[in-house]
Amino acid sequence: MMTHAYAEEYLDAAMNCLGDAFDYAVNVCKVSLGEFYDAFTASGFAQQFETGTPRIVLGLSGAELVREIFNKIDGTIEAPVLEAPLDKSSEYWTGWILAYIQWKTGIPFEEITEYLPVENLRDLYPGLHEAPEDKAVDVFASIYQAQKTPTKLYKFRKIKNYSQAKLAEKSGVSLRSLQMYEQRRKNINKASFESVYALSRALNVRPENLYEYELPPLVNH
Repeated sequence: MMTHAYAEEYLDAAMNCLGDAFDYAVNVCKVSLGEFYDAFTASGFAQQFETGTPRIVLGLSGAELVREIFNKIDGTIEAPVLEAPLDKSSEYWTGWILAYIQWKTGIPFEEITEYLPVENLRDLYPGLHEAPEDKAVDVFASIYQAQKTPTKLYKFRKIKNYSQAKLAEKSGVSLRSLQMYEQRRKNINKASFESVYALSRALNVRPENLYEYELPPLVNH
């Protein structure tokens, strides 16, 4: 059973705090979503959130959290003394649901956004903001598991006992492209047929054996 960093009775407060912080940073302080998230993780406040530090998840408003984050980073942000707007924005939802995903899975914020960057998470707002919170967890889990699972290209390369460099040499596909296909940083399904065919010939498999299963459109955000 998952052991959460803080009790479920504090979860609503934690989610509202992080949601208000994202909203306040982007829509009041005019900081980009990515810049604020980077400050959140670099400042150490993300780690305190993950471990359930009471002062952070319960004791601060979203605006106060933003001001403390940027004061710790460099103090250059202009932070008006007012709270986040009452209307809940897509940025609010992003912070709110990110807090829930982190609490539910126990995965650190930085690892979550390695697989689902905050900008991509915000893109899910239209389809998920009225859905139960666990739907967003399911979407994240699909992305996380898909990227954690070795690609077919990787599996067939290992069967042949080829290094990446050897496969690149035998196929004529650049080593960099090969690495990016295996890391899913480039989608092999969108590669040229010539590249896929060259890889399949070098691995002695059919070209279609190297294509990955496509995830549902919602997950592709």
